[in-house]
Amino acid sequence: MALNVEHLLRTVDTLEQALLGLQGCPDTQSTLYDLYRSAALKSFELSLETAGKLMRKALKAYGGSPREVDKLVFNDVLRGCGKHGVLALEAVDRWLVYRANRNNTAHDYGVAFANETLTLLPRYVQDVRALAGRLQEVFDAAA
Repeated sequence: MALNVEHLLRTVDTLEQALLGLQGCPDTQSTLYDLYRSAALKSFELSLETAGKLMRKALKAYGGSPREVDKLVFNDVLRGCGKHGVLALEAVDRWLVYRANRNNTAHDYGVAFANETLTLLPRYVQDVRALAGRLQEVFDAAA
């Protein structure tokens, strides 16, 4: 089964650039700050959805029934990835927090919540990069 993690890495590169832009923006009341914050949040959402799709594919590589894997909710996909070593067990807990936060960003557009999300993102960038490497290993071994 072929897999390409380039899109996932591209989304996390965009997220990282948005975070760097935020750091270089001294005025948190400026339009530029809002632009970088929005870009970071959108990149977070996109990369999380992309990561979820790739993790589903990884579970299928471990012999899971494709239909049963497709029925799993995101949190069960994360737990399955922990079970098979795609994610380290301690990383599963962080990914569950990322997912819960993402679910909340879909319903809460407040500045305070956005800023809370921003505090998660530096570690999230590291976790996505680690996941991309591990996913590539899984799929290279299955090929």
